[in-house]
Amino acid sequence: MPEHDLTTAGADQDLPLLRDAAREAGLIAMRYFGNNPQVWMKGGTSPVSEADHAADAYLRQTLLAARPDYGWLSEETTDDPARLSARRTFVVDPIDGTRGFLEGQPTWCVSVAVVELGRTLAGVLECPAMDETYWALPGQGAFRNGKRIAVRKPEDKAEISGLKQLIDMVPAGWQSRLQRAPYIPSLAYRLAMIANGTLDATFVKPNAHDWDIAAADLILREAGGQLLDPNGRAPLYAGEVIRHGALAAGSGDLLAVLVDVIAGLDC
Repeated sequence: MPEHDLTTAGADQDLPLLRDAAREAGLIAMRYFGNNPQVWMKGGTSPVSEADHAADAYLRQTLLAARPDYGWLSEETTDDPARLSARRTFVVDPIDGTRGFLEGQPTWCVSVAVVELGRTLAGVLECPAMDETYWALPGQGAFRNGKRIAVRKPEDKAEISGLKQLIDMVPAGWQSRLQRAPYIPSLAYRLAMIANGTLDATFVKPNAHDWDIAAADLILREAGGQLLDPNGRAPLYAGEVIRHGALAAGSGDLLAVLVDVIAGLDC
């Protein structure tokens, strides 16, 4: 990764590009949604469909044509280390939540971000089956369908999502205050739910990749929440290592409790 000072200059110009491209990629994916697309298995366990490939191809062609000097990191494109020499990088998941997509669940999204020096400078989640579009720029707030969003204020009951084993590790004093939410296959959409105030917190099990969270992280942060690692630090993106250990997302005292839980894990 080149050495330079982080600057947000031009990010406001990248945002419309991301929004337009994500919208069209969402329309491409919707052509396959509920229509039994062809499916392959990556590594024997992870499904990928012709919808993922079609959306990825469109995003790669469109975004790199507009910003040929940017790097490219996508779940469905073979990683090229040459991206590490780029000042900025597109970080893309053409369909986050492919399993849910294939099962006909609407909570999937196209996730696109621009990253510089490990930090997201523009992020968009296009969720066409939910008729929702999220976006954010640093210091300018987070938005859903043009309206500003914010994390939910603390209440007596907190709705939490994530791996059951991790939720079970939350201290007993908090257990009576937790309400467990139904599982959401798309991690990006789960983070958006925290940002829009419909969910309070979530654990993120180890092995999340940059493309799962880079866009949603900025949206959550601009909505007043945080995504943190076991050391209480925000993840960095588009570096040599693109995979993360356990993470916690939320706000306030509950987030601090979740961070303590993952800090005690051996991962």
